[in-house]
Amino acid sequence: MSALGRVVRSGVGRRRVQTLVIGLATLMAVTASVLAGSLLVASSGPFDDAFARQRGAHLNAQLDAGRATVAQLSASGETAGVSAASGPFGTVSVAPRHGAMPLPPLTVVGRDTPEGPVDELTLTTGSWAERPGEIVLSAGGGQAPLGTRLDFPELPGAPSLEVVGTARSAGRTADAWVAPSQIASLTPSGKVGAYQMLYRFDAAATTADVRKGRAAVAASMPAGAVTGAQSWLTVREVAARDTALFVPFLVAFGVLGLVMSVLVVGNVVAGSVGTGLRRIGILKAVGCTPSQVVRAYMAQALVPAAAGAGLGLLAGNLLAVPLLSETADAYGTSGLSVAPWIDAVVAAGALGVVTVTAWVSAWRAGRLRTVDALAVGRVPAAGRGRWAARRAARLPLPRAVGLGLARPFARPARAGAMVAAVLFGAMTVTFAVGLSSSLNEVLSARNHDVADVTVGVSGQRQGPPGGAPGAGPDGGRPPAPDPAAVAAAIEALPGAEKYYGSATAEATVAGANGSTRITAFSGDASWGGYRMVSGRWFEAPAEAVVPTQFLAATGTAVGDEVTLHVRGSAVTVRVVGEVLDPRMDGMLVYTDAATLKPAVPDLPATGHHIAVSSGTDVGGYVKELNSALEPLGVTAQGREAADGGEVILVLNALTAILTLMLVAVAGLGVLGGVVLDTVERVRDLGVYKALGMTPRQIVAMVLTSVALPGLAGGALGVPAGVALHAMVMPAMGHSAGLRLPDSVIAVHGTPELLALGLGGVLIAVLGALPPAGWAARTRTVTALRTE
Repeated sequence: MSALGRVVRSGVGRRRVQTLVIGLATLMAVTASVLAGSLLVASSGPFDDAFARQRGAHLNAQLDAGRATVAQLSASGETAGVSAASGPFGTVSVAPRHGAMPLPPLTVVGRDTPEGPVDELTLTTGSWAERPGEIVLSAGGGQAPLGTRLDFPELPGAPSLEVVGTARSAGRTADAWVAPSQIASLTPSGKVGAYQMLYRFDAAATTADVRKGRAAVAASMPAGAVTGAQSWLTVREVAARDTALFVPFLVAFGVLGLVMSVLVVGNVVAGSVGTGLRRIGILKAVGCTPSQVVRAYMAQALVPAAAGAGLGLLAGNLLAVPLLSETADAYGTSGLSVAPWIDAVVAAGALGVVTVTAWVSAWRAGRLRTVDALAVGRVPAAGRGRWAARRAARLPLPRAVGLGLARPFARPARAGAMVAAVLFGAMTVTFAVGLSSSLNEVLSARNHDVADVTVGVSGQRQGPPGGAPGAGPDGGRPPAPDPAAVAAAIEALPGAEKYYGSATAEATVAGANGSTRITAFSGDASWGGYRMVSGRWFEAPAEAVVPTQFLAATGTAVGDEVTLHVRGSAVTVRVVGEVLDPRMDGMLVYTDAATLKPAVPDLPATGHHIAVSSGTDVGGYVKELNSALEPLGVTAQGREAADGGEVILVLNALTAILTLMLVAVAGLGVLGGVVLDTVERVRDLGVYKALGMTPRQIVAMVLTSVALPGLAGGALGVPAGVALHAMVMPAMGHSAGLRLPDSVIAVHGTPELLALGLGGVLIAVLGALPPAGWAARTRTVTALRTE
C-alpha cells in the first residue's frame, strides 16, 4: 500500500463517526434518487411497449348510429392528420348476469377478428368469438373463467353468451368483444345502435394534438355524431398512476438527501482540516505535495460515500421492483427492474457531488504553508466569541450553561453547519408529518365516514373493486328491507339530528370503458364527508357531482352534460361539482335518487347514514335503534375505523423509513460537529474539571452549546417543511389524477408547528449526547496532557 493510501486508511479509521455520517447521507440520497428515477422512467414502459406493439388507438370514438351512416364513418378515416383507422364496429352497453348474480355493465364491441390496422388485440387465453353465442372478455383482474355463461334476461330473446377467451387491449377500447352479428341481439328494443371508431393520428404526443385530431374527425361527420371519446393519454396516465404517485415525494427526499450529503461532507472535511492542521503540516514536512494532501482528504470522504452509494443502489433496486411489478403484470410483460443507466447516472451524480464538495473543503489543506500548519494550534483565534461569553456570564444561569450558550459564537461556521443540519432534519419531519396528515385526509374523503351511525352498509363503505364479477350492488345479498320502514324507525327514535339514504347502480358512460358506479341519495348528503374540489354539491334532480378522474376520462368539465346508460336507458345529468374520491379510478357519479327514477323506478335505498344530536350517546343510540330494526332484518353500527389503502400504507411506510434516515443524518451531522468541537477543546475541558466542574455540569455545557443552533434550525426548518409539503402534495395529487382541496393540503396546525420547531432542539440534543458523555467521562489528567 502506498504512503498516501495509509494516510487515507488512517483518517477513515480515526473518524468513525464522520465516516458513518457521510456513508448514511449518501445512502439516503442514492436510495431515494434510484426509486424516483426508476419509477419515473419505467412506470409507463409496459404500457408504451404494449401500445406500440398493438398499434393502439390514439382516439376511441363512440358514435350515434342514428346520426351517421357506416359509409360516413368509414370515410372519416381519410381525414387529414389520421394515419390509420379501424371500424366502424357496432357497440352496446349491457348488464350481464351469472345465474342470479348481477355483474357490472360491459361495453361490448362487435369485431370479426382481433387483428386490424388499429388496436390489434392480443389473445391471452382461449379463442376468438367467431360465431353468435360467444364472447371474449378483456384480460384483467376478476374476469370470468372460460366456459362461464353470461345471461341477459332483460334483453329480447334473453340471449346467453359463453366466455370463450380473453384478450388484451393496451388502449382499453372495450370490456368485451363478440361477433358483429351478435350486437343486434344485445341492443334493447327501441334503442338506437352505436358504433366505435378507432383512430391513430400523425401527431398524438400531447393532449392538444389529440383534441385537434378529435375536432378534425368530428368535423368530417354530421353534427352530433360523436357522443363520446377517450384519449390514449388518459389511459396511459391511469396505467402509470400508481407508480407515478410515488415520484414527487421521492424526488423531494432525494433532493433533501443530496443537499444533506453536500452539507455533511463539506462540514466533515472542513472540520477534519481544521482539527488536523498539525498533521497536515507533518505530511507536508515529510514530502507530501499539496495535491496529495488534497487527494488524501477527498479520499477520506469518497471511501464512505462509495460504500453508501453501493448500499443505496441495492436498496433502491430492491424497493423499486415490487412497485413496478403490478404494472408489468397488467400488460403481460416480464418483471421490471431498474434500468442500468439509472443506477449509473445516480451513482455518478452522487459521487460527483461528494467529490466536488470534498475538494472545495480540502483545498484549504493544500494551500497551507508547512510552517503555518505546524505552528497553528487548535484553539480559536483570540477574542472570537468573547463578547458572547461576557453577555452569557451576566445572565442568571449556571456558569456551565452560560459557557455552553456562548460556545456557538466561538465557531460560527461550525455552528452554522449544525443549524443547517437541524434545519433539514426539522424540514424533513415537518414534511413527513404533513404528508401523513394529508394522506389521512384523502383516506377520510375516500371512506366518507362522517356519519355517526350507518344502517345496512356494513363492509360497503369502500365499495367492491370495479370490474370484478359479482361486485354489483345487489350481488350475493338478500333483498333490501323497505327503505320507508327503515326511515320510519330512524325518525321514531329520538337522537337523530339528520340522516340520508343511499342506493347504488352500475352504468356506463359514452367514451369511457368499464363500469361507472352511480350513488343516488335520498335526503341531503352534503354533510356526509364529501370534499368538494370545485363547483357545488347537487341541489336538484338531473344534477351530479363527480371526481376529477371522471372528468378527465370523459373529457368533460363542471357545467357539462353527461349521458349515463343505466339498465339500457339513457340518463342525462349536468355536472355541477367536482369531488375528491379516488375509489374505482374515479369512475363515480353522485346524484339525487329522483334522477334515476325514470330509468330505475325500483331502486331502493340500501344504506342509511345518521348524524346523532349533540350529547347523544352513540353506543346507546345504536343499541336502541337495532332493537327497532330487528324485525326488518337490518342492523345499525357506529362509525368504524377507516382502513388504509395499500398504496397509502406503502407511502406511509416509505415516508417513515426515509424520514428516519434523514433525521439520523441530521443528528449525526450535529454529532460530528460536537465531536470535532470536543476534540478541539479537550484541554479546556481538563482545565474546567481541574477547577471543579462536575461531569454533570460538563454534560450540561455540551448540550447547551447545541441548544441555540437546534432552536434556530427548528425555527427555519418548520416553515421550509410546510412550503415543501405545499409543493409536493399537489404534485402527488396530479400524478394520481386528483385535484386536492385546501383542506387536504393545509393540515399543519399552530400547536403542531410549535412542537415541530422544538423538535429541532431535540434533534440537536440527541446528536450531542454521545460526545457529551465522552467529555464527562474523560479523566482530568488525560485531558490536560492532550495536545
